[in-house]
Formats: sequence, structure tokens, C-alpha cells
Amino acid sequence: MSQFARSPLTAVLGPTNTGKTHLAVERMCGHASGMIGFPLRLLAREVYDRVVRIKPPGEVALITGEEKILPPKARWLLCTAESMPLEREVAFLALDEAQLGADPERGHIFTDRILRARGREETMLLGSESLKPMLKALVPEAEVIGRPRFSTLSYAGAKKLSRLPRRSAIVAFSAEEVYAVAEAIRRMRGGAAVVMGALSPRTRNAQVAMFQAGEVDYLVATDAIGMGLNMDVAHVAFASLHKFDGRRKRRLTVAEMAQIAGRAGRHQRDGTFGALSEDGANAFTPEEVFAIEGHRMPPLEHLYWRDGEPDLSSIDALIAALEERPQDAVLRAAPQATDLAVLKRLADEDWVRARVRSPAMVARLWAACGLPDFRKLGVDVHARFVGRVFGHLSDGRGYVPHQWFADEIARLDRMDGDVEKLAGRIAAARSWAYIAHRADWLEDPQHWAERTRGVEEKLSDALHASLQQRFVDKRTTVLLRAIGADASQLPVTIAEDGAVRVEDHVIGRLDGFRFSVLPGLDATDKRMLLAAAEKRLGSELARRGAALAATDDRDLGLSGGGITWNGARIASLVPGAALTRPRVKLDRALDSLDMRARSAVEVRLARWLGDRVEAHVPGLVRLDAIARDAASDPQLRVTAAALLTGGGFVARSAVGDSVERLDPAARRALKRAGAVIGTLDLFDPRLFKAEPARWRAALLAARGDDTAAAAPPGATVLPRAAAGGGYRAIMAQAVRVDLVERIARAAHDARKGRAAFAPDLAFATSIGMAPATLDRLMAMLGFKSVAPAEGRPHWAWRGRRPARALPAPRAARRDGAFAALAELDLG
Repeated sequence: MSQFARSPLTAVLGPTNTGKTHLAVERMCGHASGMIGFPLRLLAREVYDRVVRIKPPGEVALITGEEKILPPKARWLLCTAESMPLEREVAFLALDEAQLGADPERGHIFTDRILRARGREETMLLGSESLKPMLKALVPEAEVIGRPRFSTLSYAGAKKLSRLPRRSAIVAFSAEEVYAVAEAIRRMRGGAAVVMGALSPRTRNAQVAMFQAGEVDYLVATDAIGMGLNMDVAHVAFASLHKFDGRRKRRLTVAEMAQIAGRAGRHQRDGTFGALSEDGANAFTPEEVFAIEGHRMPPLEHLYWRDGEPDLSSIDALIAALEERPQDAVLRAAPQATDLAVLKRLADEDWVRARVRSPAMVARLWAACGLPDFRKLGVDVHARFVGRVFGHLSDGRGYVPHQWFADEIARLDRMDGDVEKLAGRIAAARSWAYIAHRADWLEDPQHWAERTRGVEEKLSDALHASLQQRFVDKRTTVLLRAIGADASQLPVTIAEDGAVRVEDHVIGRLDGFRFSVLPGLDATDKRMLLAAAEKRLGSELARRGAALAATDDRDLGLSGGGITWNGARIASLVPGAALTRPRVKLDRALDSLDMRARSAVEVRLARWLGDRVEAHVPGLVRLDAIARDAASDPQLRVTAAALLTGGGFVARSAVGDSVERLDPAARRALKRAGAVIGTLDLFDPRLFKAEPARWRAALLAARGDDTAAAAPPGATVLPRAAAGGGYRAIMAQAVRVDLVERIARAAHDARKGRAAFAPDLAFATSIGMAPATLDRLMAMLGFKSVAPAEGRPHWAWRGRRPARALPAPRAARRDGAFAALAELDLG
């Protein structure tokens, strides 16, 4: 669109809530045609919905990577920045949030639009005041107009979740953190809406509608809300001031803080911002507060650039163009984006080189590399997916196969599962929606676009319902709004069986620390009763927390991989530094305790857990100590670590020749730890007893390994498929390793040299070993079958093959690059 380079170019700069986007929409609608590029699909959709209420729907288009509404007579186009059809002539063109040219991941897109995208009659750039020096350097002809904020934005200090005012938005920077905050608000304040960039527009709009309609008073979101999404927010609270930017976890810049905080207050209504913590790394500094309140953003010093019209004559020319360094001093070469990383990986494939022999095929390959990694699988996995797509686009008729597309969409057309699974399916559906909106990638793109849109809408509705179910307690919301001043005066009793009564009305149960309301309770008619109970439960839970911190060992127990107190589950075991050192994760019901009480409970449970592990699986504890002892023999440490990893069991062949190299002292150390060095396996025989086996299973489960639960206590021989740790698979059966060792010892005691002998098979038969299993075991032990005498099987010793050994380590060169590592203690 360089022919429009001399059209008037206006840069409208200022903080949030200055009406910049509203101005651009008004200007566009005043022209015969127009286009606006936005940073988010959600924002493009929001403005599209606004414009179709002004202009005929048949003349308004929405163009994003995975959603395209493009009527034949469309004159006004709302797009994501990446999807702007720059070859299309329009009278007016605008780019929103143009300061994102400084973003390492997507900045080159926005910089390219700043430099190349022009309207025939008018061009407008919208963004932060920090962009001004960049515009003066790159487009000096631009007229820069500053706009003041309509309302005041002020710092309100740090507030805990329980004290946040109504109409607050809490901002977090990962899906896990968003979910955790939303669940906490549901417990304390009745519920929250959830908004994330990964949500489909349909789900996002449904969630925002709940918030706007007052069904919930709180909104939990990622920084997606910072990019112009308009909601009635009075206060923005930061759950954290750090984010992972794709490369590292870092503190937000002042500009990022201001962009998000600026969502508070709309038009003439003032807004406030703050954090959830008043000290530490997640608290605002005075300098940051001063800058945000005064809208004093540090000027940008550079923008990222990549050739927007690269050479497509060959793959190598394309890569070279994309890696070309900018000539302008204020531009920096963009870091390698996913599309370029995928292109490089495919360029290494011979079959790709063989098919890409013309500029048209180079363009087709580059278009395929532009398929976004919606599922966040990483470059290697995503490159394989793109390679499969391009394989079809470059073969035969050049279309993605109907059956493959249909099968993948059918696989996603399921509404079951939790929030995470539904969100994952939506992310996958976005990939197929992107493919469906490429007109030359499918034989019937319109059909498949409608099919993917239908699946995404169903998944979006299911996700909205799941988010409501998980994060909104409408009963609590109503109660909190209607609690009367005298609710605390009503008598509340908690029976020994946990029944909670208000004036003799049973309204719920308190099991341990978990309070559950009776399903049949009418929240409207009995809200005063419930309010009184909740006020009373606070002191009761605090009392129980103190009692738990001082409880006797006899009141604590292990059940189903969790810790119980008087029969009620209060914590679970999660992975720790080692198998014998899992961490204690308190049940969510204990979130009602203050930080000091929770810490006291955690210390108490950790001490109890350590004592129980020491008492019931002392061998594993000793193996852990040996494996960490830098002074121990290296072969001993390797062997102990392998035993510990296997939960007290490891095949002798799995540790190579480490066992063979053990000196007598090391063998005695293993024996003191309770380990037996058997013919085929190393094991701790105490772990077959009921209580040690139960604790071993719990430790393995905490590590995410549930194989120990497959073997019933006391079982000697199992079907091969049911074998877990402590059982050796032989033919169709699995035999307990200590019994295998007993049979091996008996066989060796019975033989005399290499002469044939008839072993006593009574024991093997008594434990349920099949003849074929025993024959195979004898062969594994080093015996060979000989012609039977007197009708009984006879065996002769032939000697066992040595265990497969690991290659001996080569001596390190004393003058090599890694010689210094030999001096380090890595234990």
C-alpha cells in the first residue's frame, strides 16, 4: 500500500481511557471504507460487534487467524494486526496499540504496519505516549496528538482478596494462578468471572456479561484485559507483578503495569489500582506508583523489525530475508519467532526441499509456517504438525485431506471434562479453524469453517458452564449481598458428628475443615441462618487449626495418598526433593486459616510424616542418605539411587556392573540399609509387609507413580499384566522377587558343580508358579534342561551371562575444557 504513503498520518497517543479506539472507529465509519488492526482477537471481535450496529452487517468484515466473516461487499474491516490484508485498498486505516512494536514476540508485525500500512485518505496510529520518539524517527511526517485520560487513576494500596471492593478485576499471569485466585474468591466472596486471551470470544463474552450484569462482583483475568477490552471495573488488583514472557520470568515494565491498571475507571468514573501484597517482590515501588498515577511512561528506545515482504524466490532467500538486520538505528532485528523456527526445521528436511522449487511453493510453505501454535506445544512438536499440513498442501491436488480434517474435528467434538480439558480442545479447534479459513487449503473451506465454528461454539458454551460451576457459587453471592446486621446474634451449634445448626435448623456439615451446605437449603429464605453460621465457623475453624497443630500422633493417619485427622482428610502428599521426602500440601479447606496457623499445621504434619516414613520404610530413608552422601563410593551411590528410584526394588541388570564393582564395605552398607543383593534383583524384603507396602505405595503415588497399588498385599504370583514394583515378569506370570531369590538359592544349594540334578519343585508349585514359568526362571538363573531321569526334570549349571554393564567412564583429560568439573562436588 505504498501508493498511499503520502496520505495524512495521525498518531493519537495517550494513556488508557482516553477514547483513542472510539475516535478511530468514528473516523473509519466516516469514510467510504476502512480497516483497523487490533492486538487481540477478542478486541477485534468486540469492535466488530459495535460496528455492525452502526453499519449494514453485509458491509462489515471480521478477519482474524481463526475467524473470518468477510461479506462480498465488505467495506469496513476489523482485523488482528497479523491478519490485516494490506494489499486491499481502503480510504481509512488505523493500527491500535502501536507501541507493541517493542514487544519481542510480536513487535515486528506492528513495526511493519507502522512503516507500510496506509489508508488512501487517512492513516491513524493509536498507542502509548512512549511511542512518540519512535514515530519521530521512523515516520517524521506523522502529526502527533496527545489525549488526556478522562478520569483519575490512583493507587489504593495493597488489599487482601477478602477485602477487595466490589467491581474489582484481579490480574494474574498464568492460567494456574487465574484459577487459584478465582477459586479463592468463590469461597470468600461467592464467585468470579474469568477472562483469558486463550478463551474463545463466545466464552469471554459470556463471562464478561456475568460481570457486567452484576451476577458476580469480581473478575479474574490475565493481562489480556490490558489491551482495550472495555468493562465496568472500579479497581484493578495485581496478584503478581511478574510474568513469564516466553523466555524468562521477569518483573512487569512500568508501561505494562500502567496498561493493565488503566482498565480501572471508565469515561468520567475514577479508578484505583493496587496489589494483593504490600511487601516483597509483588508490591509496587513508590517510583512505579508515581509513574502510573501521572502517566509518565519511559520513552521507547527501539522497535523490533523483520522484513514484511521477504524474498520468496527460494527457501534460503526467504530465511536470509527474515534474518536480515534492519538499517535504521532505532530498529532491532526481531528475535526468532515460531514461524521462522518452524521454517528452519522444515528447510532441513530433504522432502521439503524437493517439493519447494518455485516462488509459489515457497510462498505456500511460508504460509503453512504461519499456522500459530495455539496449543503451546513447543517448536519441535508444532513443526511436525505444520510439516504434515504442508505435506498435503504440496502433494496431489494440494488440499488438506477431508478425512483427516473430519476425524480431528470429530475427536474434539466432546463436551465432557473439566475446565482445562475444554480449554485445551478449544485451543486445538483454533488450529483447525485457522486451516479452514485458508481458502486454498481445503476443497470446501466454507463447509469446514462452519463445522469448526460450530464445534468451537459448543465447546465455548460448555467451558462457560464449567467456569460457572467451578468459580461461581450463586448462593454465596446472594447471601453475602443480603447479610443482615443481626445475623451474628443467631445461635449456632456444631454437633460432634459435624452437623451445623442455626436455631435447630441443620444447614450443613463441617467435616474436619470442610463446610458443606445441605443441597436442599433455600439460600433466599434462609440466608440469615447461613450468614450466622459462616460467622461462627470462622472461630471454630481457627480453634480446629490450633488443635491440629498440637494434635497427638494417634489422631493422624494415612489414607489414599493423603493425611487424615480424626478421619477427615486435611492434606495430600506431593513430589518433594526425593521419594522419601515428599511435601505436604494442605487441603483447600484449610485456606480459611491465617498464614501463621497454616504454617504451624504444615510444620506439624511434616514432622509426623518424616517420623512415619522413618518408622515404616527405614531402608528407603537409608538409601536416600547413601545416594546423597558425597563421601560414599560412587558405585554404592549409583546402586542406592537406582534402588531408591524403584521404591526399594531394581533389576540387577538395570544397574549395569555397578553391583559387581561394589567392595565389601559397600555391600555391608547396602545390607545395613536392608537391601538384599539377589541373583536377579536387588530388593528390600521388608517392603512386602502390609504397613511398609502401604507407605511405599503412598510415597510412589505422591511422585505420580501408582504401580505399587497394582499388587494386592501378600500376593506371591500375579498375572504378568498386573505386575508392579517388587515383581519379576516371567512368561505369563509375575513372581515376587524375594521368592525368585529363594528358588534361586535352593537351586544353587542343590547342585553339585555342573552335574545334572533334580531340584525340589515343591515350593515353586506351592506358591502357584506354572511349569513354563519355572522352566524360564531356571534358564534365567543359568541352568539348562537335560534329558530327564526317572521321570523327573533334570537341570545342569551352565553359568549365567554377566549383567549387561554400562561402558566404563573414560578418564577426563586434565587439560580439557571440562577438566575443572572433576574438582566439583556434584553430590
